[in-house]
Amino acid sequence: MEEEFRALLTTSSAVMALVAPANINWGEVPQGARPPAIALHLIDNVDGLTQQGPDGLWQGRVQVDVYDLTFGGATIVARAVRDVLHGYRAGGFRLISLSQQRSNKNQQAVDRPYWISMDFITNWRNANA
Repeated sequence: MEEEFRALLTTSSAVMALVAPANINWGEVPQGARPPAIALHLIDNVDGLTQQGPDGLWQGRVQVDVYDLTFGGATIVARAVRDVLHGYRAGGFRLISLSQQRSNKNQQAVDRPYWISMDFITNWRNANA
């Protein structure tokens, strides 16, 4: 799921117009990367169960953190990400939906980038299973 999720962003012309593919990563923004950047975090992921056992449909939550030097820039990138992911249904994804969004718009530290974090609920079945 992780490879397919990242590929949704790195194959989006709207996202790629704003963020370099090397700046979209699972776990962290690479040291020294210049914003804008996107960090992806798998928060939870659980296999669906029936009385006969696993049904192969996984449900999880992916946190997508967008960073940029201005709040306006972070907002533009976050909107592009949201437009790609929210409501997406194709491949192994049965549905990706935006669940929550938060930001540090009122940040005080001048040396820190602005941040917008979005949680997406994913419903996914491995197409190869």
